[in-house]
Amino acid sequence: MAGLNAKATLGPADTVRLARLAEELGYGSWWAGDHVVLPSPRVPDSPMEATDPILDPLVHLGYVAAVTERIELATGIVILPQRNPLVLAKQVASLDVLSGGRVALGVGAGYLEPELTAVGVPLARRGARSDEYLDAMTALWTQPAPAFHGEFVSFDHVDAHPRPVRAGGVKIVVGGHSAGALRRAVSRGHGWFGNGSGVADLERHLVGLRRAAAQVDRPARLGRLEINWLQLNPVELTEADARRYAELGVDRLVVYPLPLDDPAEVADFLKRHADLPH
Repeated sequence: MAGLNAKATLGPADTVRLARLAEELGYGSWWAGDHVVLPSPRVPDSPMEATDPILDPLVHLGYVAAVTERIELATGIVILPQRNPLVLAKQVASLDVLSGGRVALGVGAGYLEPELTAVGVPLARRGARSDEYLDAMTALWTQPAPAFHGEFVSFDHVDAHPRPVRAGGVKIVVGGHSAGALRRAVSRGHGWFGNGSGVADLERHLVGLRRAAAQVDRPARLGRLEINWLQLNPVELTEADARRYAELGVDRLVVYPLPLDDPAEVADFLKRHADLPH
C-alpha cells in the first residue's frame, strides 16, 4: 500500500481508518513518499502540483506506527541526498524502536533539480552522495565504535543509541531504474523498489539488475535481494497480473490507489485488492 501520506488521505482520522483497514485486510506494508518542496510552477518531471499536500514520510509513519501493530512501515522513497545522514539515522532508529522493528528505509537519489537546489544539495554527484550516506548510516547503526570518513560526511568518537531493533540496522530498500540506482540496490540494499506500467517494464529493469549484479559485489550480510514492484498504470491489478509478477520474482507487489482524491474510494480500492499478494 503506497502513497497515503498525500492529498485527500493525509488527515488524522482518514490515516487511522485506512491504516487499520489495511492491516485488518492483511496488507504487509505501508509505504510513504517524500518531497520536502516541489517546483512552482510545476515542471514536466514533477509528480505533483506544488500545492498538493504531502506529509513528511517519517512523521506520517510515526503516526501510523502508533495505530497499527503488524504492518511494515516503509519509506517509498526518502530522497536521500537532501537528508543529513546522521539525523536521518537517528530518526529511523527511533521509529524502528517505537514500532517494534517494523521499519524499512526506502531511499532514492532524487531527480528534481529545483527541489534539491532549494534544500542546498547539488544535483551533480547525488548518486555518490547517496552511496556514502548509506555507508555512514550503516556504520552508525552497526559499529561498536562508529566512525566514517568520506567526501560528504565524516565523523568519529561519537555514538547514537538506541540502535535499530535489527542487529544489522533497518532494512534498506533502494529505489530507481538508472544504472547507478541498480548498482546501489545490489551493493547496499536488502531490497529494490521499482515501478512502471506493466510486466515489460519490470522485465527490462530485471535485466538491468542482473547486469548490475555482474558489476558490483553484494555483501553476504544483505542476503538475497528482495524485489518490490509498484504498478503505476493502470493502478488496478488482477490476480493474473499478480501471478505473472510472482513468476518473474516479485516478492512484494505494492498497490497505489491513485488519484487519492477521496478516502472512501481509497478504502474501496484496498478492499478490492486485498486478496492479491502484497
